[in-house]
Amino acid sequence: MTSAANHPNSPNPIATIAQALKRERERAGLSLSELARQAGIAKSTLSQLEAGQGNPSIESLWSVALALDVPFSRLLEPTKASVHVVRAHEGMTVNSADAPYQVTLLSTSPPLARRDVYRIQFEPGQASRQAAAHAKGTIEHVIVMQGRARVGPVGNEVELAPGDYAAFAADEAHVYHALEPSTSAVVILEYV
Repeated sequence: MTSAANHPNSPNPIATIAQALKRERERAGLSLSELARQAGIAKSTLSQLEAGQGNPSIESLWSVALALDVPFSRLLEPTKASVHVVRAHEGMTVNSADAPYQVTLLSTSPPLARRDVYRIQFEPGQASRQAAAHAKGTIEHVIVMQGRARVGPVGNEVELAPGDYAAFAADEAHVYHALEPSTSAVVILEYV
């Protein structure tokens, strides 16, 4: 899988993430040490990410977003234009460190709304995307666009084919497992 940094019309993900991490950490009034402790990651890792170095995984960014009490998308959010278009091979993309899975931010939540829209791409194999619980009240909406997948809370997954939709509580551990190569889906996270 390739990251957005390889596509000429995509924003620089590392620079965007670095700016967002620093902005949100300072907004929360946390030191690097305290945020790293709360997120359960090394201070040196967080420092490198804020400096625009390193290659953050989905798992690290989710941990930081939870510690900051902000939507995951806030750490990937590029500058907005008056018309927002994300072409099929563009967008801010972050790869999983644990599974053949990547997430591309398509839209962040506008003011007074609490939802984000992502396109995900994942492959079959031993490693499924095991997602930790998100903030209390979070709902995930999933529409499979290509391939087949098993998604949902651990122990209560459902199989989806192209065009199928499922929604589930994401404030408990959940899984994304591709059943066919080149599986893709649109995921909407709804925050309460």
